[in-house]
Amino acid sequence: MDWFGSLLGDVNNFLYSRLLIILLVGAGLFFTFKTKFIQFRLIPDMFKLLTEKSPKDKSGKRGVSSFQAFTISAASRIGTGNIAGVATAVALGGPGAVFWMWMIALIGGASALIESTLAQVYKVKDGSMYRGGPAYYMEKGLKKRWMGVLFAIVITLTYGFVFNAVQANTITIAFEESFGLNRVVVGIILSILTAVIVFGGLKRIVSVTQIIVPVMAVAYIGIALLVVILNITEIPNVFLLIFKSAFGFEEAFAGVIGAAVLQGVKRGLFSNEAGIGSAPNAAATAAVSHPVKQGLIQTLGVFIDTIIVCTSTAAIVLLSDAYLRSDAESVNLTQISLVSNLGDWAGIFLAIAVLLFAYSTVIGNYYYGETNIGFIKESKLVLQVFRVLVVGFVMFGSIAKVQVVWDLADLFMAVMAVINLIAILLLWKVAKPVINDYLAQRKKGKDPVFYKKNVPNIGDVECWGDEEENR
Repeated sequence: MDWFGSLLGDVNNFLYSRLLIILLVGAGLFFTFKTKFIQFRLIPDMFKLLTEKSPKDKSGKRGVSSFQAFTISAASRIGTGNIAGVATAVALGGPGAVFWMWMIALIGGASALIESTLAQVYKVKDGSMYRGGPAYYMEKGLKKRWMGVLFAIVITLTYGFVFNAVQANTITIAFEESFGLNRVVVGIILSILTAVIVFGGLKRIVSVTQIIVPVMAVAYIGIALLVVILNITEIPNVFLLIFKSAFGFEEAFAGVIGAAVLQGVKRGLFSNEAGIGSAPNAAATAAVSHPVKQGLIQTLGVFIDTIIVCTSTAAIVLLSDAYLRSDAESVNLTQISLVSNLGDWAGIFLAIAVLLFAYSTVIGNYYYGETNIGFIKESKLVLQVFRVLVVGFVMFGSIAKVQVVWDLADLFMAVMAVINLIAILLLWKVAKPVINDYLAQRKKGKDPVFYKKNVPNIGDVECWGDEEENR
């Protein structure tokens, strides 16, 4: 299997160092300039919208709120990529990789806004709820169902199976190293917990993620702040090291600038998912009065994930010299760094943090698969089989060695991103007038409300009929 792993590595290096970085940066810059830096201009709106209640439907019930949809996507975003991914990027690409992760997030924030806005425009009714995502806007906006089916298959395989195996693997390894627990036993417990949630439906997913995500994020950031406070005089040197390494000016890392860029792009994309086409599946569930509102919320998610959570990990890692050790990588690098700063108890905390981060990611990943299974074929039997397979892959990942699975995850993630970025670039003609409509109403002091008549030739839109007052 060595040849297979080597082949995957070569393919991924080509995709990330050439094709994907051109598409990611190119699309991000295109949307940034075309929207006049909307991802920065409307940051105050993002925080305001986070607390906005969802409109009531005709029966008086409220749908999934902006905050709840935000936590579903954050559950998938904020995971081992923030702990293991950042550490791996630093171990393989040096401190400069952190800078390129920031750049991907800042530029990609515009792409995140476009894809989630489009997901809202083309969402569909799912009983009393909504669902949507790239597969839906490819079919309804571009009139290319084949493209939507292809994307739905890729994201289902990537998130439902491969990524969940990776998350489960990280949990069991962390608990084995910190507590000496048998990985099979931990895997069984994790599989049971996953089954309880995934067989419970979207409402249960929402109720779990809106509790777990804020708590775990605040706790982890709090620990990172403690590390920073204890080493406050070293913080300027840490940022200087990141900037110098990013451009090869730091002697120790002068030869790895290419690796810094590559690792920054790969792990930045894995962590914040901007432009990859995953978060729009969560964005589509929200009941909002205007599509752009959820686009702004998801952009905030990208910034929180990378600029705050990933930077927290980078600070932990770079405030020790553990990243210079040849045997330190992934989760154990973050663990060694925490222990060196705070003591042995920090290793136990990290194991618990990994459990919360990764388990919430498993839940968010599952939902992405479910909504795309529904796009391909509406079948209760197929959905039940999918749920069983998800639980099976959680168990598999709990006990397996997954280096090849990580490489497969990178490959499928790259394919997803390429398909989605092409689609949202083609659909800019729809996103632009929708954004202009939001900005025009906002300028007049109104709470923006969207109707499909506002944008001519918008295509097959189901949920924004002119007769509806509520969303």
